[in-house]
Amino acid sequence: MNKYAERIYNGIWKENPIFVQMLGLCPTLAVTTSAINGLGMGLSTTAVLVAANIIIAALRKIIPDRLRLPAEIVVVASMVTIVDMLMEGFVPSLYSALGIYIPLIVVNCIILGRAEAYAMKNKPLISAFDGIGMGLGFTIALALIGGFREILGAGTVFGIQIMPASYQPISIFILAPGAFFVLSMLTALQNKLKAPCATNGSAKKKKKSGGCNGDCLSCSGHSQNTAE
Repeated sequence: MNKYAERIYNGIWKENPIFVQMLGLCPTLAVTTSAINGLGMGLSTTAVLVAANIIIAALRKIIPDRLRLPAEIVVVASMVTIVDMLMEGFVPSLYSALGIYIPLIVVNCIILGRAEAYAMKNKPLISAFDGIGMGLGFTIALALIGGFREILGAGTVFGIQIMPASYQPISIFILAPGAFFVLSMLTALQNKLKAPCATNGSAKKKKKSGGCNGDCLSCSGHSQNTAE
């Protein structure tokens, strides 16, 4: 697997921002009342993530170290403004459904996290693929959560009726608590399957180079924080 394909694979599976890193949970829980809302939020975030990664990577040698974070925020905010205006003009119904959560992409920890951890240290092309991978992983996660909530709460998916007429929708799943229920069920399934996750202790071998290995339960830092 070449390095570009690896960045996409990592973002979708090994380092999925929702199911593995547990980042960006605010929009995840708030906007996933339906599959289309989750898909729209995910794709808009992906567009911002890819554009911001490219620009920040291209300017990484120009930006002074002491102005690194302000510069990243300015770039991200500019990309979000462009996406916000495009969505308002071309998909007003989705724009209304997502509401304030589109401007709040600016402070999404996934965006700033990838800018700081990857784009500031790598060239624009590979940074773009990193943004695509993370964005697709985020989009898939939101679409899955929104799809489950829509099926259980309304009997539809992407607005198409798939449950029989006799099905009684469980309305709590399209309300705020439903997001927590679905996320917890998917996380429990992930733990059961021992898929990569920050909470299931599936990573047995630590990287020789150091850093986080995804095994938060056995991490000494985690144990120390818990003791405190």
